Amino acid sequence: MVGRFWIVSGAILAGAAVAAGAIGTHFLKEKLHLPDAELETYDVAVRYQMAHALALILIGLLSARQPSRWTAVAGGAFLFGIVVFSGGLYAWVFTGLRPFVLVVPLGGFAWILGWVSLAVGAVTANEK
Repeated sequence: MVGRFWIVSGAILAGAAVAAGAIGTHFLKEKLHLPDAELETYDVAVRYQMAHALALILIGLLSARQPSRWTAVAGGAFLFGIVVFSGGLYAWVFTGLRPFVLVVPLGGFAWILGWVSLAVGAVTANEK
């Protein structure tokens, strides 16, 4: 079942976002005393990861009901965006290496593509 993949992926990534949030609060802020600007960047990565993990669960539910190429494209774009956008920001905060930030806009573009694909899929879906 294709929907199951998206639901499992979304659930795992949502749980990872909760863990990342705890790491941000208890380790990065309290132990490493990162500057506020870096903590804010990290928080953006966590929030966007959570939002798009939930979107993956939505894709899974929609795919289970009525699979389509548009929901598959949306799911792939959301997953890619999490890895590249949030992953790039996490890597930058943890390493301080600026090149990790260069891929972040690709993740944002993937999310936009995902939301547009989801909309197209909703508009073109056949009612049963």
